[in-house]
Formats: sequence, structure tokens, C-alpha cells
Amino acid sequence: MNDFAKPYKLVTETLDIVTQRVVKYMKSMGLSLSTAESCTGGLVSQSITSVSGASAVFKGGVCSYSEEIKRKVLGVPYELFEKYTVYSPQVASAMSEGVMKLMGSDAAIGITGIAGPDGGSDEKPVGTVYVSVRLGGRELVKDLALYKEYEKLDREKVRYLAAVKSLEMLETIMKDEG
Repeated sequence: MNDFAKPYKLVTETLDIVTQRVVKYMKSMGLSLSTAESCTGGLVSQSITSVSGASAVFKGGVCSYSEEIKRKVLGVPYELFEKYTVYSPQVASAMSEGVMKLMGSDAAIGITGIAGPDGGSDEKPVGTVYVSVRLGGRELVKDLALYKEYEKLDREKVRYLAAVKSLEMLETIMKDEG
């Protein structure tokens, strides 16, 4: 196996395991979930729908890659882009709030960030990913700052790591709620 194949296999297996736990727990609690994804490109939604029985949990997802779709479909205020940029905790929060309202779900995940290889800056390098997870009236928002934890980040690693970590955040908020 090459240098990338080993960690990639570990991350994909971790994504599968975490997703199965989330779906099983949400199903047992009668909770529903929706997603608003940007830099992950629908990977969280794909992971959830790959689990048997996910239809009892997953209401749907919006792959809102452009600012226009974030505004028109999710209701993210234009002022947030101007004041904080599209890569911000404020936009991730507005995305999760918007998709939760749109889908009428109990829980939601909003993800925005820079997957690379281009688009990063000194202030916000590749691997800057903001996640907002909501359950009922509670919200957990985090800057994953993947560039601090992982070397040699590429687009695929950023997407998979962000998907895993967003579902782990959902687990955290569910355990705190339960």
C-alpha cells in the first residue's frame, strides 16, 4: 500500500463505523437528520444513505457549493459572506439552521471550508473547515482546523476527515442531549 492508501482506508472505515452508530442511535430515538454540505460535496449524505435503514432517519441534504445556493435555498444572509466570508463558523451555523428548517428535521449538519488544493491563504489555509451541528435547540460549532492535525492534506483527505468529524460532533451533541 502506498503512503496515502493506509490512512485513507482507515478514514473511510472510520466514516462507515461512525455513520452506522449515528443512524442506529437516531433511529432508536426517533430522530431525523438533514445536511447542508459545501466542501464535502455530499459525502456525509452519501455515507448516511449507504447505511441500511437510513430512510427512517435521513430527510435529505443540500449540496450548497455556491454562495448563491447557500443564500437562495438555505437562507444564509448575504451579510454573513461580506462580514465573515463563506468559510466561517457563522455561515456553517446559518447553513445548518437553514437546512433544518427546510427539511423539518430534528438535527442538522452544516459544513463549509477549503478542501484544496487551491483556495487557501495564510489566514485560512487548506483544511480550514467549519462545522455546525444542531439537535433541537442546541448547537455545536467547531473550526476543525485540519491543517494543524494532519500533514499533506489533499482534497480527498479534507473531505473524508470533515465528514467523519462532523458525524462525531453529532454523536457528541446526541449523547449530551440523551
